[in-house]
Amino acid sequence: MAKKIVKRARIKVDKAVAAQRIKQIYPVLEKAYPDARVSLNYKNALQLLVSTILAAQCTDERVNIVTKDLFKKYKTVNDYASADLATLETEIKSTGFYINKAKAIKNAAAMIIEKFGSKVPKTMEELLELPGVGRKTANVILGNAYGIPGIITDTHVIRLSRRLGLSENSEDPVKLEFDLREIVPQNNWTVMSHLLVFHGRAICQARKPKCELCPIAQYCPAAFKPQLW
Repeated sequence: MAKKIVKRARIKVDKAVAAQRIKQIYPVLEKAYPDARVSLNYKNALQLLVSTILAAQCTDERVNIVTKDLFKKYKTVNDYASADLATLETEIKSTGFYINKAKAIKNAAAMIIEKFGSKVPKTMEELLELPGVGRKTANVILGNAYGIPGIITDTHVIRLSRRLGLSENSEDPVKLEFDLREIVPQNNWTVMSHLLVFHGRAICQARKPKCELCPIAQYCPAAFKPQLW
């Protein structure tokens, strides 16, 4: 029997309305999740870079388990650049896609040494030059290691942006990032991203959101409407 494909209805987005919705939900989410922050454990920009590369297609919890020992062994970019690739692959294997991730970490470290004076760069343009780094990873590093606001379009932010009617480009992370930049005050870009992630994990889950427990349901076009999930 052929599997029935359910086409999700689209929410038409008015940017002025979306901006007003951000103003309404931000203080509510801020109160609900006062400790909202990046879930990866790190002490500096290099550790965060490594963690975000490892976090691709992997849970933050698993990454934190792996980096607990990894960070004890590899403390500098030189350590990663000179690492034995096969050994590094074994050490990060449980995060998945470990061959590509090990190569990206080692090559990124080498580039940081050769091109950026052994310091993880702090601009979007320079971060995007590093192997294994896309806009999402770059924004994680900028926002959390350097305090430079950035919209982090992870899976939770993508899902909640669609349900809350914040963007019509929820299928394209880059377009979504720029849409959210227009409606979220710049100084709140990083924090808003974390708040949406925390809310996505706790309440607005992928398969069955807990709309009856949601503190922002009154502002959500998709609340109690499965066809919009």
